[in-house]
Amino acid sequence: MSSTRKRRVFPFTAVIGQEEMKLALLLNVIDPRIGGVMIMGDRGTGKTTTIRALADLLPAIPIVEGDPYNSSPSDPDLQSTEVRERLDSGEKISTSETQVPMVDLPLGATEDRLCGTIDIEKALSEGVRAFEPGLLAKANRGLLYVDEVNLLDDHLVDVLLDSAASGWNTVEREGISVRHPARFVLIGSGNPEEGELRPQLLDRFGMSVEVCTVREAELRVKVVDQRTAFDNDPEGFSSIKQSSQDELQNKVIQAQNKLKDVNIDEDLRLRISAVCGELDVDGLRGDIVTNRASRALAAFEGRTEVLEEDIARVISCSLRHRLRKDPLEQVDSGDRVVKAFCKVFERSEESSLKDFELAFS
Repeated sequence: MSSTRKRRVFPFTAVIGQEEMKLALLLNVIDPRIGGVMIMGDRGTGKTTTIRALADLLPAIPIVEGDPYNSSPSDPDLQSTEVRERLDSGEKISTSETQVPMVDLPLGATEDRLCGTIDIEKALSEGVRAFEPGLLAKANRGLLYVDEVNLLDDHLVDVLLDSAASGWNTVEREGISVRHPARFVLIGSGNPEEGELRPQLLDRFGMSVEVCTVREAELRVKVVDQRTAFDNDPEGFSSIKQSSQDELQNKVIQAQNKLKDVNIDEDLRLRISAVCGELDVDGLRGDIVTNRASRALAAFEGRTEVLEEDIARVISCSLRHRLRKDPLEQVDSGDRVVKAFCKVFERSEESSLKDFELAFS
């Protein structure tokens, strides 16, 4: 792993349990087009710890030095307008490597703090685009984490989801417009007891997972021991986990490279859409996300063909938050998705439930 990354962060591979959440996060890193993850669950279940650990796990990325948007030196889709203009003029640009950005959105953040601000007076008097980048600029090519997203103003959630879906952020003030890349993996978390997201907003998160407090005494003791060992000696604890961290990092990199070669059979695609129809899922986001997540999982497992088991492992996370029609309803736990999957794929519920449990054991 890169020697430039020395933050003391609890290792991703040391996180005990919460396999569904960890898998959903990894799949979104492999294919950010999945559309992010909504994590709902109890307080103190390691949501924030796991997300920070994910950012630390990822390999360093090449950037253009001095660019506030973490622009890529080689990919035009990940470059700001200024960088593209410099490259088009033949200017030689300096590059460096940096850790994948991990940006926390404070609950009280304003739209200006999120999107950035334009100094209208300076723009009019000096004729320059005086733009102060916001958190979306900082999050480009990284992770943007919103804790208690269900308490965030709906308008800001809309802005976040629009940017996450399009990969761009546009700020317009008094006829002056600034546009910059904002491609990031959006991760939201919250406690259902404190309020639910509107179904229309929840639907726009690619995947949804539920995390629960560990109940087994032995596992709880193991979690406490791991955390205590890390707090007492972060460097020593991290060095013990280094080989597993490197192994997982390489697996993610290989999956990112393999993703474009992964195929999903037409019959499986038809069955995915049949499940969505059986569940009366509005729109086509459910179909698209399930296809993408299945392909990402196949790539993660080192294969170029999607299997039925891949779909079984991701379809619940991809669809259950899209079943709620009434804002007063609770998000389905996944039972309805499992039943529809078993009906369409002609599998017994008992054997399929075992497959689902084994997938995350």
